[in-house]
Amino acid sequence: MLPTIVLVGRPNVGKSTLFNRLTKSRDALVADLPGLTRDRHYGRGVGASKPYLVVDTGGFEPTAEDGIMHEMAKQTLLAIDEADVIIFVLDGRQGVTPQDHEIANRLRKKQRPVLLAVNKTEGLQRGIAGADFYELGLGDPLAISSAHGEGVRDLVELALEPFDAEGSVQDATGQAPKIAIVGRPNVGKSTLVNALMGEERVIAFDQPGTTRDSIFLDLERNGKHYTLIDTAGVRKRGKVFEAIEKFSVIKTIQAIEQANVAVLVVDAKDGITEQDAHIAAYILEAGRALVVAINKWDGLTDDKREWIKREIDRKLQFLDFAKFHYISALRKKGLNELLQSVDLAYKAAMAKLSTPQLTRVLNDATTQHQPPVSKGIRPKLRYAHQGGVNPPIVVVHGNHVLGVKDAYKRYLEGVFRQAFQLIGTPLRVQFNQGENPFVEADTRKQGEGLVTMRRRKNAQRAALNARKEEDSAQEKKRIAKGTGLEIAKRVKKVSRKK
Repeated sequence: MLPTIVLVGRPNVGKSTLFNRLTKSRDALVADLPGLTRDRHYGRGVGASKPYLVVDTGGFEPTAEDGIMHEMAKQTLLAIDEADVIIFVLDGRQGVTPQDHEIANRLRKKQRPVLLAVNKTEGLQRGIAGADFYELGLGDPLAISSAHGEGVRDLVELALEPFDAEGSVQDATGQAPKIAIVGRPNVGKSTLVNALMGEERVIAFDQPGTTRDSIFLDLERNGKHYTLIDTAGVRKRGKVFEAIEKFSVIKTIQAIEQANVAVLVVDAKDGITEQDAHIAAYILEAGRALVVAINKWDGLTDDKREWIKREIDRKLQFLDFAKFHYISALRKKGLNELLQSVDLAYKAAMAKLSTPQLTRVLNDATTQHQPPVSKGIRPKLRYAHQGGVNPPIVVVHGNHVLGVKDAYKRYLEGVFRQAFQLIGTPLRVQFNQGENPFVEADTRKQGEGLVTMRRRKNAQRAALNARKEEDSAQEKKRIAKGTGLEIAKRVKKVSRKK
């Protein structure tokens, strides 16, 4: 299970900026205004040596007794209960405040690992910037700048140090595929699980939020073994009030991370909601294979069915790789076809792609459509190999590949998907920049491109030509001077003879 890092601190200390930095997103609103974040934001941390989940919280005012600040403090305390590690974000410009001392006392009672992140220290000496915060008694302060990224990587690596490395689910040959049943509350997830199991294994009730925690169930159907994960419903953030239901959100996200395939259940009567699209986007971000089940299809009129299909094309067009099934979990209709798509998605997610075939497909793709010119140079894609599974990762090597546009990257994803029949799983294409042997090692480390190298070479050539011209001018002066002296000597000799 992925470790969870929770960001806490006073209002306007930079927690949301740090959250966006860790998730490489703009999911959290950022402005120079205290109290802008009022609810929790969940995201998947990227860029570290280990995967993790990160939670952004509202400004923590532990002494507030009523109003919105009191509600925000309650949500922060709930997030702390979910945390494996707490990052206490502080303002390095303002220094230690009485509120910081109060928060430190609360965190000390929770008995969770706490790291002090002294933010907004850009331009300051890192050793001096955090010195005042030792008085909080929570360990060594770490000076960072979430806006500029200074010290953030070191902070995250220190937070993840106690945890084992857990990445994408690797080759699971011989193991039962893990299938997470996810979706909004009351769309029929538990009913679907019971229909697949053939018995009442989980509570199914016409009330949102019946399932509180993720439940793992072993399933054998048509001679195949599966592990079903029935999850709590992910409700829109503004609609979640109950503490125990708040706790269920992180469980659902962790279930998606643990699964090989996610089945997104959508209520056909409600149509495709914004929250359905958010859940689908998170599954896609996590790189999990996906099958979409449009439930309660049997109770719709023909006009309503056509409307739902148009809504799918409009709101879920980014899931063009996934299979859609129109089912009725209550009447057990369409379940066999649903599991067949799950099998295909799992097979595609775990597919082994040979390097010669990948390189051949890459060469055919570049021959048919070359990558666009970037900064005056056309990227050259040499060869490709597989870098991982669940989701399949294709690593492309070449020259100037860091200049490949996103549109061309999507083109390659489509080509690889079609060539290897990867149905139901996301596909990721990564680029590996080849080193130029004519560029010095320090230049390569700085990430200079070929254009920068050419400019540098041209500058060196111009300086060399300037030196040559200067030397030539000096030589001419010396020649001229020598000629003048010779003429003067001759004149003296002639005058003496006379």
